[in-house]
Amino acid sequence: MTLETSDTTIRDNVTSELKWDPRIDADRIAVSGKDGAIVLSGHVPFYSERWDAVRAAERVYGVKAVADEIEVKLPASSVRDDSDIAEDIAHLIRSSTAVPDNVKAEVSNGHVTLRGEANWRYQHDEACRAVRHIAGVHNVSNQMTIKPHLAKAADIDQRIGAAIERMADLDARSIWITQTNGAVHLHGHVHSLAERRTAERAAASAPGVTSVQNEIVITP
Repeated sequence: MTLETSDTTIRDNVTSELKWDPRIDADRIAVSGKDGAIVLSGHVPFYSERWDAVRAAERVYGVKAVADEIEVKLPASSVRDDSDIAEDIAHLIRSSTAVPDNVKAEVSNGHVTLRGEANWRYQHDEACRAVRHIAGVHNVSNQMTIKPHLAKAADIDQRIGAAIERMADLDARSIWITQTNGAVHLHGHVHSLAERRTAERAAASAPGVTSVQNEIVITP
């Protein structure tokens, strides 16, 4: 199989994955790329759809990187002011049991920056997940800091290792961990970007983890 054919196959598979996902209007998104590096372009009405498109591309075998060049363009009848978006975010934070009360959002031309502190990585991720579904949001930058409860280094290693072993779609033997004071580094190899992200989520969820540097290599 030639490299050109391989690139074509990967692009076609990404397009098929976009069409398969009911949350995505694949007709709005163009797929290009070479050597496993995929570029998504086009426009969608909601940031959540842009997010879903990137995740869909990452699931495809052979994809090693995804460049997100998709634009968020609301229909003219649905254009919103930053103040309206900020009000919706503030209401969401007040009503959510998973997002810390100290989280604040700055909105500029539809681009949201989240700041505050969380004790757990899931709180950090939940804030971002919830905000990206708000109409008018174009992008989300999560600048929240994680200040977890103290945990012993051995406990962190053990819990991350156990979490990765529980993941049915990961081969724990191909992944190993190093960490210092809660800063975790993931090493090894997996077969897709989706598996790489799964390992990162597992590590980030362990008590005591402050950051995760994902150095896992993709080897289809």
